[in-house]
Amino acid sequence: MSSLEYKVDLVYELTSKELKARYKNSLLGYLWSLLNPLALSLVFYVGLGVILQAKVPPGENYPYFLMLICGLFPWQWLANSVNAGANVYIGNANLIRKVAFPRELLPLATVLNDLLHFVACLPVIVLFLLLAGMRPSVQWIWGVPALMAAEFLIAYGLALAVGSLNLFFRDLANLVSLLLQMLFYLTPIVYALDWIKQPLLRKLIFINPVTPLFACWHDLLLKGRFDGGYFGLSILYGLIALVLGLAVHHRLKGKFAEMT
Repeated sequence: MSSLEYKVDLVYELTSKELKARYKNSLLGYLWSLLNPLALSLVFYVGLGVILQAKVPPGENYPYFLMLICGLFPWQWLANSVNAGANVYIGNANLIRKVAFPRELLPLATVLNDLLHFVACLPVIVLFLLLAGMRPSVQWIWGVPALMAAEFLIAYGLALAVGSLNLFFRDLANLVSLLLQMLFYLTPIVYALDWIKQPLLRKLIFINPVTPLFACWHDLLLKGRFDGGYFGLSILYGLIALVLGLAVHHRLKGKFAEMT
């Protein structure tokens, strides 16, 4: 068996293990992947859409609740992958101490697991689009895989970095969870990028590495439009995250066994 075949088989086994562990003794199983973003969408819709009367930008024909769904499902993938990635090496300490294998495959399996859940949630987004009198555009054919690739790069890079560092700084997992909560509100998920009218703030928000990604998700899912500029910036941020994640992992992996 070649090295590539070995890695592919190992990733498959690790991803299958993650899926089985997630649904073990779970009555609702897959539905839990839907309930969390749907419940959050309902909470934000009541708080912002009903109480504060938040509305979509003038001229847009989609409801605010649909905008929430189209942002929260991709966010669930990113947040779950990074949070789980922070503890992926600690949670597999026995495996790391006893078996020699490429350690970077553990966070890869975690991110792929959440990617599969996101793919399984896409029909729910389509259902809500249809209920709102809308339909997916032809640009979904290449746009959805392209944005999934960009999000994968960001999620995997961050999971590699925080997972490696958390072995040495055990408080990092809690800090990552806190930072993700802050990042959520600094990302156009529960609000549209067009709502930001102040020029300086509109520029500053693009310092956030996932701003162009989620602006692109909103444009594609809600408007049927694939923004090449936002996508290019998302890929750039994704490659930076991946390079940094691999660099941190390569620097620290020699001490993983003694730190687990």
